Amino acid sequence: MLNKKRLAEVSRKTKETDISVKLDLDGKGDSQISTGIRFFDHMLTLFARHGLFDLEIQCVGDIEVDGHHTVEDVGIALGDAFDQALGTKEGISRYGMAYVPMDETLCRTVVDFSGRPFLVCKVQFSAGKVGEMSTELVEEFFRALAMHSRVNLHIEVLYGRNSHHKVEAIFKSAAKAICVAVTKNPRVEGVLSTKGVL
Repeated sequence: MLNKKRLAEVSRKTKETDISVKLDLDGKGDSQISTGIRFFDHMLTLFARHGLFDLEIQCVGDIEVDGHHTVEDVGIALGDAFDQALGTKEGISRYGMAYVPMDETLCRTVVDFSGRPFLVCKVQFSAGKVGEMSTELVEEFFRALAMHSRVNLHIEVLYGRNSHHKVEAIFKSAAKAICVAVTKNPRVEGVLSTKGVL
């Protein structure tokens, strides 16, 4: 891992999943994603694109059981990758916010890379699944991501009807908010905290 280039590589292997993640915080939004859950692949691809992260994720999981282990464990590994790539968090903006519309839906995401993980996710889905992915797993993914990247993450769908639009707006707004938060700010010396550490 090279913190000057803000890169991370994470491997995670359990009896349920085998995952490898490569992350470049200062990329262009290029990605190679394969989790076995096509809709989840699509969401991770647009997460990389709209966050301007270069991202590779390969996951082999027990999706014949269901998608829960795969989605949650990818969130864990990706969260670890963000935490690793950020290192001491010197010079980052720390906070980020993004509103993203998707047709009739509007989502707001606010993040703070405080080192104190927490998730608030306010969304209701009318559909149980989008594609082959359970809509319940959206919150599970972001909880795992928040806990392992040690970020305070607030996601709220302000309004909307279509479940596909809601999920897509969530992933896009989270990506954009995180992009803002991890961007280097030349005015920030050290870390943006009166404590001196994050």
